[in-house]
Amino acid sequence: IRTPGGKLVAQTITKTTKGPKCSDCKCSLPGIKHLKKTAYTNLKKRERTVSRAYGGSACGGCVRQRIVRAFLLEEQKAVKKLLAE
Repeated sequence: IRTPGGKLVAQTITKTTKGPKCSDCKCSLPGIKHLKKTAYTNLKKRERTVSRAYGGSACGGCVRQRIVRAFLLEEQKAVKKLLAE
C-alpha cells in the first residue's frame, strides 16, 4: 500500500471467517461480526450479541418459532383440561 508520504508499505490482510451460525437452521446470524474466536474478546458486548432471547446463538425466525410452539402447546393443554371437566 502506498502511504500519503509516497512510501510503499506491506500490509497484512486478515481472512474473513464464516461467522456465527444459528443453532437450529444453521444460517448465518445477522448483526454479529464475522471474526475469529479470539477477536470477539476485544469487542463490546453489543457487537458480540443481539439484544434478544437466544441472542448470539439462534436467529430471530427460529426464536419466534420456539415461542409460538411453546404457546400453542400450552393452549392445547388448557383446551384438553377444559374438555376433561
